[in-house]
Amino acid sequence: LPPYRTHQHEIVEEIGSKPTFREPYRLSPTELVDMKKQIEYLLAKGLIRPSTSPYCAPVLFTPEPDGSLRMCIDYRALNVQTIKNKYPIPRIDDLLDQLQGATVFSALGTYRTSIW
Repeated sequence: LPPYRTHQHEIVEEIGSKPTFREPYRLSPTELVDMKKQIEYLLAKGLIRPSTSPYCAPVLFTPEPDGSLRMCIDYRALNVQTIKNKYPIPRIDDLLDQLQGATVFSALGTYRTSIW
């Protein structure tokens, strides 16, 4: 199992919903090789684990600026039956007020460097 984390995440689904299962998308030979490498890396780091879950979501790839491929999981089918958290979205004018006087801004883009 992955190590215990201080924040555990739970997806709450609507009552009576069934596990979502979507067929895998067709991948090119290059994407298949890259997917295997990325999965092996994530397994080795303990960020994912083998699963026997009845849920299944397809993998797709988007190109990174450096030419590498970014693996993405298409959870749209699961999102449809997920109970959404209800919280207010901040008003843009309030956010801009909070940024007033700021001189340094940052944008974190790639998951390989900013998430783990």
